[in-house]
Amino acid sequence: MAGFISFLENRVMPVAGRIAEQKHLQAIRDGIILTMPLLIIGSLFLIIGFIPIPGYSDFMSGIFGDKWLTKLLYPVNATFDIMALIVSFGVAYRLAEKYKVDPLSAGAISVASFLLATPYTTMFTPEGASTAVEVGGVIPVTLMGSKGLFVAMILALLSTEIYRKIIQKKIVITMPDGVPPAVARSFVALIPASVVLLVVWLLRILIENTSFQSIHNIVSDLLVVPLNALGSSMFGAIIAVLLVQLLWSLGLHGAAIVGGVMDPIWLSLMDQNRAVFQADPTGELPNVITKQFFDLWIYAGGSGATLALVILMILRARSEQMKNIGRLSIGPGLFNINEPVTFGMPIVMNPLLIIPFILAPIVLVIVSYMAMELGWVARPSGVAVPWTTPLIISGYLATGGKISGSVLQVVNFVISLLIYYPFFRLWDKQKLAEEQAESNSSNASVPL
Repeated sequence: MAGFISFLENRVMPVAGRIAEQKHLQAIRDGIILTMPLLIIGSLFLIIGFIPIPGYSDFMSGIFGDKWLTKLLYPVNATFDIMALIVSFGVAYRLAEKYKVDPLSAGAISVASFLLATPYTTMFTPEGASTAVEVGGVIPVTLMGSKGLFVAMILALLSTEIYRKIIQKKIVITMPDGVPPAVARSFVALIPASVVLLVVWLLRILIENTSFQSIHNIVSDLLVVPLNALGSSMFGAIIAVLLVQLLWSLGLHGAAIVGGVMDPIWLSLMDQNRAVFQADPTGELPNVITKQFFDLWIYAGGSGATLALVILMILRARSEQMKNIGRLSIGPGLFNINEPVTFGMPIVMNPLLIIPFILAPIVLVIVSYMAMELGWVARPSGVAVPWTTPLIISGYLATGGKISGSVLQVVNFVISLLIYYPFFRLWDKQKLAEEQAESNSSNASVPL
């Protein structure tokens, strides 16, 4: 175990540290976070629309009319269907901040480049017709949502890199001192914006002369499909969880680092489930793995499923140190925040506790995936339940009101409890021995 810790410190930690500080990954992570308040608001309306109470739909129809559900879901479409647009702005804004150039201009240019790369066509089936026809002059809603997420991120990074290089080389229009700052900044962005849009325009023209037809098709065929296949599999989920736990074991925010790469995939899978659930709450959802799969079923109490460990400290600890840490950690732990136990126990760089810290989430991934894949437990419905939502409540809401989601959370908690227990007992015994030795030493030093 000492050799393993040494390997983590000397080999893994330097690489992980550099990845954690990488500007582009940080910008993607922070840009995606910008969408979360909107998705949570949209999810709230989705929950209200499909409350699983017998007669609820008839009751609402009697009060608000037959179109009540369509009107209630307006905010759902207004939040989920602009996910890519928000990410396009957010990623560019955050990356420009790190380069210390005007983030507002960078965000606006990014959105313009994303729209420029998107064909203004969509397929429409007229009433009574059996064949869809292509309609021009419209912004395709499907590409503004999760389907356009990767293109939005790629163009946000590309446009901001071009923008900041031109700004830093001072190839800009400089206005006199008397011009208002807002006006001066808009003229400073004029040349960089022209270059960005010219590059994206030429790129679109070039791609339209290939079999791919658009940037969206290239990214979908070469990037999104393979990544979705990996990200939606149990094997991919295990690898992701293993990396998260290893990074946390070194004191690095594993969920943020891995999430910077995987969150776009998991959000896309989540939105696929949401679209199916919104169309038919009784329909078969396509994906088991989504963002909520990890947040709500694997990480009860935070990364490592440490709520079980906190409960053990409160109920079974004999050492004062463990009792105190348990009392301090239970409040945050109920809302899936576990820094007090991760760094206070500590779990970080602790050869004994790293074992269950890594093992428990991996076992939970296997159990949860198989339970949902076999149909024993309802799959996540695509509702963006906040990750801080307490156990049982979150499982019920995230499955569209299915009690099986809560039951699985309880089962997973018990599994975590059993995995942590023997390691907790050893650590608690060690701490108790240290406290007794310190107490005996203090008593021996008191003069008679």
